[in-house]
Amino acid sequence: MQEQEVKSYQRKTQKDYSLAFKLEIVDAVEKGELTYKQAQLRYGIQGRSTVLVWLRKHGRLDWKESETMKRDTPSKKIRELEKKLKRLEQEKEILNRAIDIADSQLHTDIRKKYLSLLSEATEQAQSKNGEPLDQ
Repeated sequence: MQEQEVKSYQRKTQKDYSLAFKLEIVDAVEKGELTYKQAQLRYGIQGRSTVLVWLRKHGRLDWKESETMKRDTPSKKIRELEKKLKRLEQEKEILNRAIDIADSQLHTDIRKKYLSLLSEATEQAQSKNGEPLDQ
């Protein structure tokens, strides 16, 4: 008879990680230094959702949905916000140039403050009516 080789599968034991270790991993992931999967591989964390559980429990960000986590790491969100800020600054510059052009072509002062215009109009109306200017 042939001896059959029996493959034995050993189940890996669950590790207990210290709170300091967990917080270090959570901090690295939230800063965008690592994704949660990279942290798993780098530190040999066996469970597929172990780091996710730590992020939900100890993290400062909202890690409720794993789908958004895959798309929106903190570093990606920062890049998106920086792009948006740059675009808004460009729009502001365009609007300021448009106001400058309108001021020069129409001989107006569009940049005047609304409150100063309002107070001037109030003073003019009171002086025409002969009312005292006590406020």
